Amino acid sequence: MDPLKDFLVNYLMPEKCYDEFFLNFNFLHVDCLKIVISKGLGIGIILGSVLVKLPQILKLIGARSAEGLSFNSVLLELFAITGTMAYSIANSFPFSAWGEALFLMLQTVAIGFLIQHYSGSTIKGLGFLVVYFGLMAALISPLTPMSVVTTMQASNMPAIIFGRLIQAGTNYRNGHTGQLSAISVFLLFAGSLARIFTTVQETGDSLMALTYVISSCCNGLIAAQVLYYWNVNPVLKKKKK
Repeated sequence: MDPLKDFLVNYLMPEKCYDEFFLNFNFLHVDCLKIVISKGLGIGIILGSVLVKLPQILKLIGARSAEGLSFNSVLLELFAITGTMAYSIANSFPFSAWGEALFLMLQTVAIGFLIQHYSGSTIKGLGFLVVYFGLMAALISPLTPMSVVTTMQASNMPAIIFGRLIQAGTNYRNGHTGQLSAISVFLLFAGSLARIFTTVQETGDSLMALTYVISSCCNGLIAAQVLYYWNVNPVLKKKKK
């Protein structure tokens, strides 16, 4: 097989779409365009997710402070990400439909540990890492019933809503967004919007699609707060109090 065809067929389109585009020169084939756009977005989201929370991690390390970040919000976000991962693996969905969850999980775990560490509870942070990865291993093992995984995925919606509302409430009470990274917030918002389309196109799973719709709304709320509090300096805010 031609190397280019091999790459395109394996990662971006089925062979019938390759034939439509490169043999029949039918570049406006609607169904194939949807597939290519969805696959391209999925790969882009996964590549972006490798670094999406890195600005947040670097901001915490640079400031040596987790001010303004809610650990409970991080736990609920981690619950939702873990549910999506386990549900996707159990249903054998293509990696391009959920792969970013793996990288988001690793980065979110790191943020959770840093919040505990900079709050003076490093031991609790280490305990959090051990417990989480132990539960994660059990959840994705064949021993876990599918009903448990499906229930967890269904629970993602309230987890996402409460998690984001906790963070939004923290921002409102503080009158600023603290060490929350604007870059990470806006990338998460854009990624969740794009995931609505790719989920419908690649999995057809209405439960996952609805999860991303709700996630987009909640991420949009945090993004709006970042814009609203853009010029507020946390240090000056403390002095005024």
